Amino acid sequence: MLPLVRLLRLWLLCLVLAGAAAQAGWFAAPAVAQEASSPAKDGDQFDPPDYRAWEKTATRAEREVADRETPSADYDATRGYLVEWRDTFLRAQGINASRIASTRGQIDALGPEPADGAAEAPEISERRRKLADELAELRAPVTAAEEAYRRADGLIREIDSVVRDRQAQELLRDWPLPVNPANWAEAAGALSEATLLLWSEGQEGWQSNEVQDGIRENLPVLLGLLAVGLLLIARGRALMEGLTQRMQDQASARGRKVWSLLVSLGQIAAPVAGVVALAHAITLSGLAGPRTAVVVEALPAIGFILYAAGWLAGRLFPKDPHQSAPLRLPAERLREGRFHTAAFGVVIAIDALRLVALPPARVGEAATSVFVFPLIVVAGLLLFRIGQLMLAHLRSDTAGDEPTSYRNGLIGLLARGAILIGVVGPLLAAAGYVAAATALVYPAGVTLGLVGLLFILQTLVIDLYGLATRAENDGRDALLPVLIGFLLALGMVPLLALVWGARVADLTEIWARFREGYTIGSTRISPTSFLLLAVVFSVGYGVTRLFQGALKASILPKTRLDQGGRNAVVAGVGYVGIILAGLVAINSAGLDLSNLAIVAGALSVGIGFGLQTIVSNFVSGIILLIERPVSEGDWIEVGGVQGTVKSISVRSTRIQTFDRTDVIVPNQDLVAGRVTNWTRYNMTGRLIVPVGVAYGSDTRHVERILREIAEAQPLAILKPPPTIAFMGFTQEVLSFEIRVILRDVNFSLAVRSDINHMIVKRFAEEGIGLPHIAREVWPPAQPENGLGEAELVALMNPPGAAPAKAQKDEVLKGTAAVHSDEDEDADGDDSDGDEGNGGTR
Repeated sequence: MLPLVRLLRLWLLCLVLAGAAAQAGWFAAPAVAQEASSPAKDGDQFDPPDYRAWEKTATRAEREVADRETPSADYDATRGYLVEWRDTFLRAQGINASRIASTRGQIDALGPEPADGAAEAPEISERRRKLADELAELRAPVTAAEEAYRRADGLIREIDSVVRDRQAQELLRDWPLPVNPANWAEAAGALSEATLLLWSEGQEGWQSNEVQDGIRENLPVLLGLLAVGLLLIARGRALMEGLTQRMQDQASARGRKVWSLLVSLGQIAAPVAGVVALAHAITLSGLAGPRTAVVVEALPAIGFILYAAGWLAGRLFPKDPHQSAPLRLPAERLREGRFHTAAFGVVIAIDALRLVALPPARVGEAATSVFVFPLIVVAGLLLFRIGQLMLAHLRSDTAGDEPTSYRNGLIGLLARGAILIGVVGPLLAAAGYVAAATALVYPAGVTLGLVGLLFILQTLVIDLYGLATRAENDGRDALLPVLIGFLLALGMVPLLALVWGARVADLTEIWARFREGYTIGSTRISPTSFLLLAVVFSVGYGVTRLFQGALKASILPKTRLDQGGRNAVVAGVGYVGIILAGLVAINSAGLDLSNLAIVAGALSVGIGFGLQTIVSNFVSGIILLIERPVSEGDWIEVGGVQGTVKSISVRSTRIQTFDRTDVIVPNQDLVAGRVTNWTRYNMTGRLIVPVGVAYGSDTRHVERILREIAEAQPLAILKPPPTIAFMGFTQEVLSFEIRVILRDVNFSLAVRSDINHMIVKRFAEEGIGLPHIAREVWPPAQPENGLGEAELVALMNPPGAAPAKAQKDEVLKGTAAVHSDEDEDADGDDSDGDEGNGGTR
C-alpha cells in the first residue's frame, strides 16, 4: 500500500485507540506522569512511581506479547504506555542522587575496609556500618527503578520485534495473482459496489428534507466556496506560473532566484486551497454519507500530492533555460522529465484515492491485487524512464577521461536503482507479491522526489546567503551554506526512513536511545552531557580570550615587559585558561574519567613512542615561552635559515625570511640546536665589508681612505672605532676588511651598499685601481676531435680579431679589459665588448 498514507492512517488509529483505552481504563497511566514531565528541582524531592499500577500494566502487556493474535494497533497502543512508564523509571533513577553521592563520600573518607585480621577502631567500624545501611536504604528506590526500567525496555523490544516480523511476513505474503482473469470479475464487482454505494449516499442526502433545508440555508456560502474552489482549481496554477515568470523578469539579479522560488510555492497553495474549499462545500452541504465523507476528507491530501508533484517537476526539469536544474539535459529531455514526474504524482494520488474508496479490508485481496497491479506497472515504467534521463545527464556532464564527481556518482546510483526497481516491481506484482512491489516502487519514486526537494532547498539556501552577504559568487563557495545543506540532508533521513516502511515508533525509539545515552562504568554519557560540556567549555574559552585581550591591550602595555615577554604571558594565559575550561567542562558534565586511567596508562607507552617528537616540540615550546631565548620580532639564524620570528606556538616557530617566505621550524631545533640571535638583547652588531685593490696601490693610503669612509657612516659606533685590517695577498688583489659596529644591525645591508658606493667614488678620485680578473681557457695540444693546433687557433681567432697570443700579452701587461670567455659577448665576436655596445659580465 502507499507507505505515507498507510503510516498516517496507522498513526491516527493509534491515537484513537490510545484515547479510547485511556477513557475505558484498560491501562493505568503512570501516577507520576505530571511530575516526570517537568524535572524536579532536586532529585531527593522526586516521589517513587506507583509500582502497583506498573505491575498491572506490565502483566497485561506480557499477556498481549505472548498472544501472537493481538492486532498490531493494540500493540502500538500498549507500546505507547510502556514508553511513558520507561521514561518515568529513567527519571526515577535520579532519586536521592545528592544524598547518595554525599553518603558515598563519607564512606570514602573513612578509608578502605581493613584486611582480614586487621584491627580497626570500634567507632570507625560502627560508623562504616551505619553509613553502609543508610546507603543501601537510599539506593533501594533507585534499584527498583532500574529493574522496572529494564522490564519496560524489554517489553518494548519484544513488541517491536513482533511488529517487524509481521511487516516482513506481509511483504513476503503471496497475494492472488492480478493477471489471473478469474480475479478480474471480483475487482469489477467491488468497483461497481463502491461506486453504487457512493452514488446511493449522494441520492439519499439529496432527497433528505433536512439536507435540502441546510443547502438552502447555506446557499450563499456554498456558492461562494464552489466558485472560489473551482476558480482556484481551474486557474490558480496558471495564474501563479504567470506571477512567477513576472517575478523572474522584474526582480533584481540577486533576488530573482529567491523570489521566483518563493512565489512558485503558490502553484501548490492556490489549487490545494481550491480543493479544500470544494471539500468543505461538499461537507457543509450534507450530501456526503459515511463512505463519501471519508473520500471527501482525503481530497485535500490527494490534491496536495498532485500539485506538489507538478511543482516539483517544474523545478527539477524547468522550462526556463536560465533556471538552474540538477540535471543537464536538452529541452526535449526536460519536457519528458516534467511529464514523467507529474505522472508519477498522478499515480500516487490515484492509489491514495483507491486506498480510501476501496480499502482492502472491504473489497478483498483479489480485487486489491487487480486494482494495484496497473498502477504498479505504470509507476515502474515512469521510474525506468526517469532513471534513463538521469543516466543521460551523467553521459552529458562527464567527459570520457574525467573522473566522476561525488554528486554525479550519487545521481548515477539513484538512476540505476530506479531502473532496477522499475523492472523488478511490476514483475513482483505480476507474481502475486503485491505488498513487496508496493513497498519498492512507491518509496523509490518518493525518494527521488525528496532528493530533488533537497537540491531545491540547498539551492535556496545558497541564493539566500548570496542575497544576504552580496557575495560575488552567490555564496556557492562559502562554508555556512554547505553546513546548512548538510543539516538539511540529515533532516531528510527520518523522512526517508518513514517512506521505506519505518514506523514513527521506530524513530522515537532511536531518539530515546540517543537521548538516554550510554553507560560507561558508573558514568552515563548522553547528548545532554555533551551539550553541557560544549556550553561550559565555550564559556570558559570565551572568558579566556576576553582576559587575553584585556592583558594584551590594557594591562601588559603598562608594565616594563618587552613585546616578547608580553606575547609569552598572553600565550601562557591562553593555554592555562583552555586547560582549566576543559577540566571544568568535564567536571560539570559529570564525566568520570578515572575509569579510563588504566586504559590511558596502558596506551600511553605506545602513544609515547608515536608522539615523542610532538611532545618534545610541545615541551620545547613551553621552554621558549618561559626562558624566552627567542622572542617575536627577533632576527635569528637557525639551521642555515635567517629571518624574523613572527610567531611562537606550542609546537613550532614561524620565521619570515628576508625574501618574504615563511619557514616553520620545530621548537626542538630552537632549544636543542645552535641558534644565532642578532637582536635579542641589543640591536648593535658588527658589519664586515671585504675590499680588494689592485697590486701597486699604496696600502697606507687605502687604509686611511677606508677608515674615513667607515667613520662617516651615521650608524657606525665610534667607540670602539671602526677597524681597517689588511688581510693579506691573493693572486689577483690586495685584501682589506672594514669592520664596523652598527647601532642597528637591521640596517647592515643598507650600510654595506652605501660603503661600497663610497669606496668606488673615493678610489676613483684618489686614482686607486680596482683589481681586474682575467680568465683564460687554453686548449690542449691534441683535442679529441682530431683538429690540429693551427686549426684551433684559426677557429679561436676569426678574421679581424687580434691573435690569442697578443690578447694574452695585453692581459699580462694590464692593458686589456676585464673579460671572461665563459660568458657570451654582447657583440658575439668573442672580443672584450668595448666596441660601443658593451660586454656582459
